[in-house]
Amino acid sequence: MVPASQHVQTLLASYPDFPLTGILFRDLNPVFADALAFRAIIDDLRERYAGQFDAVAGIEARGFLLAAGIGYAAGCPVLAVRKGGKLPGTVLTEEYDLEYGSARLELEVGQLPAGSRVLIVDDVLATGGTVAATARLIERAGYLPVGVGVVLELADLAGRTRLGDVPVHTILSL
Repeated sequence: MVPASQHVQTLLASYPDFPLTGILFRDLNPVFADALAFRAIIDDLRERYAGQFDAVAGIEARGFLLAAGIGYAAGCPVLAVRKGGKLPGTVLTEEYDLEYGSARLELEVGQLPAGSRVLIVDDVLATGGTVAATARLIERAGYLPVGVGVVLELADLAGRTRLGDVPVHTILSL
């Protein structure tokens, strides 16, 4: 069985100057499009945090793919952390900075019992703004962020430093 990290390293695509000049965009879509690679990623992230989470939160958009796979494999609820303005009802909102701008995330309240342990997943950990904002949303909703799982970490950007004591598991770090 090929490790998830090897799949990612082999299939990862890179696009210079996207979405802005000076940004090197790392595209995991070719990795997700490979069934064996996708399965290896889901298994890796689920197994790393097995028994430690009650639900999994995926960050829009590629985090949704990961959360759905992990939630299905673990038999647990999936939370969708959405970009601002996309959720109805009562939501919590967090503003955050990206490496190339700023944005807003939202989470619907009352989806899980208070104190639920939530695993946060996303495709890439860069500056950590998106994941840190998600961890704050999870806490503000009354849940406990127990870990972060990402496929790719851009280590030079030191994003994990913004996550405090929340454990981070990365499949591949560049």
